Order: sequence, then structure tokens, then C-alpha cells
Amino acid sequence: MSTGMGVTVLAAAVAVMTAGCAQGPATSAAMVEDRTYAVTPASMMVKAGLLTGDLTDMKVTERVEQGSDRVVSPAKLTGTLKLKNTSANQSVRLVAGKIMYIDVQGRPIKLEETRTEPIVKFTTYNNERLDPGQDATQSMDVDFPAEALKAKRLKEIRLELAYIPSPYQEQTINFTVSIGEGK
Repeated sequence: MSTGMGVTVLAAAVAVMTAGCAQGPATSAAMVEDRTYAVTPASMMVKAGLLTGDLTDMKVTERVEQGSDRVVSPAKLTGTLKLKNTSANQSVRLVAGKIMYIDVQGRPIKLEETRTEPIVKFTTYNNERLDPGQDATQSMDVDFPAEALKAKRLKEIRLELAYIPSPYQEQTINFTVSIGEGK
């Protein structure tokens, strides 16, 4: 009987020590959520010289800490750029696309000092050269200025495309040949 009573006392002592030494409720890691801003219109037709296409699925996303609204990851503009070479006789080598954010007064909105310039690079294999009638699709994921998230601040997004056109020719060459007897 004394053994049963000793185990009970030991269990009670462990319970008291555990409860007494336990720290308050564990603080959970701050929850982070994506905050998405709609870009209106989300899709639009684009035309620049020999190139036509679409800029689709545009949206701005930033990551914020729930509760405090502290920005964990600054805003990014994402979307899909699809371009087609409409020329009948020129190839186009796509170099890059520079994105500018324009305010209601027609002035560029600057990015914060620590952010990178919003450039779309056409570096994917077979995505940089477009022969007549060919098209290319490029994902876009570029920095977006926090200032442009303010209501009625952003008027337009400008995409400046850099490309190199070159003449494209197809010619036929005929060779007169004959086949000798097999040996």
C-alpha cells in the first residue's frame, strides 16, 4: 500500500512541478497572408511596331503579417505577356521590356531604393527570336512601388519593349543531280 501511495505522491509532485514551471501560452509565429490588389483591366491588347499581343492575368500581390499589417514581402506585379510577330518579312529578336508606373500627373512613380528596376527579360530558349507569324509567352513578376498602391495614385502602366528587327528571307536553291549505278 505504501508503494501505491508513493506513486500517487510522486505523480502529484510531477503535476505540480509541470504546472508551476510551465510558461504561459506559447506565442505562435506570426501568420503571413497574401494581400492581392486587382489591376483593372486585368488584361489588355498590346501593339508595338511589328509586335502585337496580350498582357493578361495582371495583379499586384504583397505579403503581410496578419493583425499588424506589417509588410513582409513588398508588392509585385505579375501577369503573362504574349507577343506575336506580325511582319511578313522580318524576324524580331526580343531584348527586354521595361515597365514604368505612371501617376495621375503623368510622372513616373519611383520604386523604393532597395527594389530592383521592373524589367521583363526574354531569356528563355526560343523565346527571344520571333520569325514572321511566331509568338512567344513570357511570365512577368516585377517589383511594384508601394506608392502606387494608394487609392487613385496610379494612372497607367507603361511597357517599353526593346527589340531588334532583321530582314527575313526564304529562298529556294535547286541542285541538278544524278545517281550512278550501285556497286
